[in-house]
Amino acid sequence: MSLIHLRDLAIATPRPLFAQLDLTVHPNQRIGLIAANGGGKSTLLRCLAGQAEPTAGAITRRRGLKTGFVEQDVPPTLFDLAMTEAIRRALPPAERDANEWKIDLLLDTFETPPAMRDRKLAALSGGWQRMALIARAWIAEPDLLLLDEPSNHLDLQHIEVLEDWLRHQTEGTGMVIASHDRAFLDACTTHTLFLRPQGSALYAHPFSTARELLAADDARTELVFAREMKEADRLRTNAGRLKNVGINSGSDLLLKKSKQLNARAEAIEQSARPLAKQRSGEVRLTNSGTHAKVLVSFENVPVTTPDGTRLFHTGKLKILQGDRLVITGANGVGKSQLVKLLRRATTQPTPGITIAASVIAGYVDQQMSQLPAADTALGFIAGTFRLGDQRSLSLLAGAGFDLDTQKRPIARMSPGQKARLGLLALRLAEPNFYLLDEPTNHVDIEGQERLEAEILAHGATCVLVSHDRAFVRAIATRVLRIEGGRMVEEE
Repeated sequence: MSLIHLRDLAIATPRPLFAQLDLTVHPNQRIGLIAANGGGKSTLLRCLAGQAEPTAGAITRRRGLKTGFVEQDVPPTLFDLAMTEAIRRALPPAERDANEWKIDLLLDTFETPPAMRDRKLAALSGGWQRMALIARAWIAEPDLLLLDEPSNHLDLQHIEVLEDWLRHQTEGTGMVIASHDRAFLDACTTHTLFLRPQGSALYAHPFSTARELLAADDARTELVFAREMKEADRLRTNAGRLKNVGINSGSDLLLKKSKQLNARAEAIEQSARPLAKQRSGEVRLTNSGTHAKVLVSFENVPVTTPDGTRLFHTGKLKILQGDRLVITGANGVGKSQLVKLLRRATTQPTPGITIAASVIAGYVDQQMSQLPAADTALGFIAGTFRLGDQRSLSLLAGAGFDLDTQKRPIARMSPGQKARLGLLALRLAEPNFYLLDEPTNHVDIEGQERLEAEILAHGATCVLVSHDRAFVRAIATRVLRIEGGRMVEEE
């Protein structure tokens, strides 16, 4: 028996995101939801959760359906609650005391350290906040689980814990999972839905296999469209010839046949539709270059939290031109603090760190906090880089921002749109040394692959924090792991 059924669903905001979507979710299905940034994934999840209404179409839910929804952001009302209490409050009040044991059992499954359980959500890393939100959604035993970017901010260990849990401990639950993490989708989904303005496509396979099938189907669709357009052109050419002969000879029969051929050509053109693919906008980088062979040197520098608590020592380390150095380790060990320390060292003297004089650093963090929330995308790009409105409009359009989005406050943009704006600003800064903290968070798959290609094409020197396995495999030349209070280079 199905859990939820969508019929002819459409979303427009006001730009059409998708239309005529038919989808049925059954128990034990784990459907990966794929679309470009701004393509409607989060909106569709909100519709499934009953938090938003579609522009058109119908949603039919099984009677008594219980839905758990994990959004990308922590609700502000939860920040002051301890992790355990935040999860407890997801239970009906009458059931909380009797079911507290379930909370500890679930947190044990998620390998949550005891000390972490009593901390307020505001004091937790983004990864632990994600695990807390997933636990909140699951503790009420939903029939349908909706996950919006569940692996964002998680370290590799907990991504694997989450994958194992989804595969083996959620039997009977249907799921719709919006994600840009290719390895995660391959590991834990059973189906893949590609959202498109027209012709959304569902495959009974994980992402990589489904993507190959989609590409083959797209190629066939484009071939059929080309053949149909060629046939329509042939009919119109023949119709023109018959019309000329009919006029010259005074033949009503030939004129009638000419009209019939034109009508057939028009019918073919009306029925044939070009392939409507979502275009998420370009991701591009530059590399202003440097003659320095060693860009950064560390001499056993301590890395600390903002309040001064020591996390680890760097040891002796040199970052050479062309290095693509990826920092890995568990959540909270200090990866982001290292990147922030490096960023400060590029602008002011820092004991134990030597920066080549020619280094021009470009930086993005996980939250894109370098973006001015109150400004618009157009105001930010035009004002920061002195490019003028027309050039700024063109650059933003190329990055996938329509005119309405360009004039919207950055604070009201989706996480994916903020990520693309941050990467555009990074390119315009023309750095030769990239400091990137989880740069693929919120960037769609096409954008991730374009970012990989740009880093490789420009020979960019990078220090990156990333748990995206596909991204790391594509670009890393060196991997440093932080554990046990020290940083170790993997062989």
